[in-house]
Amino acid sequence: MSAPLLLFDLPWLLYRAHFALPSSIKGADGEPIGALLGAVRAILAEVEEHDPAAVCCAIGAEDATHRTALLPAYHAHRDPMPDALRRRWDQAPALCEAFGWAIRDGGELEADDVMATLARSRASHGGRAIIVTGDRDLLACVDEHVVVRRPAGKGPGLVTIDEAGVMEQVGVRPEQVTDLIALRGDPSDGIPGVPGVGAKTAGRLLAKHGDLEGVLRAAGADGPDGEPGGDPQLGDGLTPRLARVLQEHADDARRDRAVAQLMTIEVEPVPDARTDREGGATAAEALGMDRLAKDLRAA
Repeated sequence: MSAPLLLFDLPWLLYRAHFALPSSIKGADGEPIGALLGAVRAILAEVEEHDPAAVCCAIGAEDATHRTALLPAYHAHRDPMPDALRRRWDQAPALCEAFGWAIRDGGELEADDVMATLARSRASHGGRAIIVTGDRDLLACVDEHVVVRRPAGKGPGLVTIDEAGVMEQVGVRPEQVTDLIALRGDPSDGIPGVPGVGAKTAGRLLAKHGDLEGVLRAAGADGPDGEPGGDPQLGDGLTPRLARVLQEHADDARRDRAVAQLMTIEVEPVPDARTDREGGATAAEALGMDRLAKDLRAA
């Protein structure tokens, strides 16, 4: 079996480490450095476990402009980035590159779009990809060649989610994940979903009707081009009341699907490369992460 491409959601790793590690951990400049330290150690742990052909750290816009244009509430509830994290955020790409890890920037799009594009490209060429992220929307990328590594719970550990795991975790197939988000919403991203539709109801509707448009047709909603809907096909969780709600919110659900949809973008392929532990140790040492540098050289 070929070695995988290991893809990291670098913004997620930095945020996670910043809030998980104590601010008493300082760098050479006397400022908290937990974001960098935690992110790098997390990447190194995954490299050790999966022995990848290459590592890529994805970055991008905090909020893709086309998503906020469709839905102004998208990410609007999130607090501004802490100043202590902003400095480390700016230093992260160079530190990762010192380890020989590729950086790929989505520009006006998000790290999620970068990872989705690279994972799909790798799979289309017969390779494997592992996506490390906390975002549920990337479960849409899972197939026989692509898995997602995400938190198992509140602890630091990660679990591998394959095709069967997606069904177990969210109740739908990977190709239905975006439709699930459109129906049930995603509070972490500010996507509202259809009022009164929870995960279980959305899962039952998608199991019966296949995708979002199938659910909306079954509810008797007008089509995306304005063609009148038919009589509702009640059953399997579709009640008269829910059918009316879906009719009223059909365009909102289509909008939310477009917001949640991962984009395929122009991004440079990631060449195979081994982790440069000495290069990483030198960069870590310069930033004041002496213990990390020592551990890298001792391995």
